[in-house]
Amino acid sequence: MALIEPIRIEGLAQFNRSLRKLSADAPKGLRLAHNAAADIVVDEARRRMPSVSGRARAAVKARSTRTATRVSAGSKRAPYVPWLDYGGEGRIKGHPPKREFIKTGRYVYPSYNDRRDEVARVLERSLLGVVQSAGLAVD
Repeated sequence: MALIEPIRIEGLAQFNRSLRKLSADAPKGLRLAHNAAADIVVDEARRRMPSVSGRARAAVKARSTRTATRVSAGSKRAPYVPWLDYGGEGRIKGHPPKREFIKTGRYVYPSYNDRRDEVARVLERSLLGVVQSAGLAVD
């Protein structure tokens, strides 16, 4: 499976700076808009991921910024999530056992690839909502 290009929004950084001039709270809305789009990937990746204790699923989270939609996988409580998703050899020889390495991953990237159009729609709708809440007209 080939990776799909990320969704790029030209002028987003300038838009962020301009919103900051209008209102101190407006940039927070950008981060929340990006998180709304990331949550689609998070939900799908969690659904696909195997679970024994539930820690691996809980370690997949939206970690967006004002200028980027991000999904993180792994945490202090579940440091094995990258191994679970991508594979490879464990930290200690044989533990966890060697798992076939898949560059595109098994859960996060495939979830993004399958739901990319929905992510783009939600991101567009959410960003337009931020613009309207800042008191700007959208045409």
